[in-house]
Amino acid sequence: MGSELSPHGMPILPHDAVLVPGSTMTLRLLPSLHGALLREAGRNDGRFGICVFADQAMADVGVEACIDDFSTAPDGALMLRVRGRRRFRVRQTLIADGLSTAAVDWCEPDFDELLRPEHALLAVVLERILAQAGADATAAQLDDSAWVGWRLVEWLPLSIKQRQALLQEDDTFARLDRLLLLLS
Repeated sequence: MGSELSPHGMPILPHDAVLVPGSTMTLRLLPSLHGALLREAGRNDGRFGICVFADQAMADVGVEACIDDFSTAPDGALMLRVRGRRRFRVRQTLIADGLSTAAVDWCEPDFDELLRPEHALLAVVLERILAQAGADATAAQLDDSAWVGWRLVEWLPLSIKQRQALLQEDDTFARLDRLLLLLS
């Protein structure tokens, strides 16, 4: 999988928010500050990594971002709408010429597993959150354990630390158990 990336590694945007698989985020990037990242993302089919930067350190688990859409703000900033794809673990980082890059190991994808009965409440909570937001979900989505978990990580009012801890959890059902604890 490493051949999919630039020979210099994956360009990384240290950020103050957590992107999770399947979620979208709007980024405001300044060409003068983020030009190297934008050039590398262009060489990687519009893909780059986003890792939380907090407490003077970059998290070691992030998510590959894919540019869905972009526009230019009146002040010249580039507005990117990105979608989270695969999770990765940072093996090694390099910061040079204003660009952070990382050698990454891809995390195993979540398996398509049905929501377990002990997690059914989470689907009900998510369905209500989505209804209040004017969004909806299919029955198949609300039965998908990974989808429910990631959407709750995206939509619940969690701290950055809580979101990052959930992002770092490899086991879908352990992630759902943690969400249940957070709701109680």
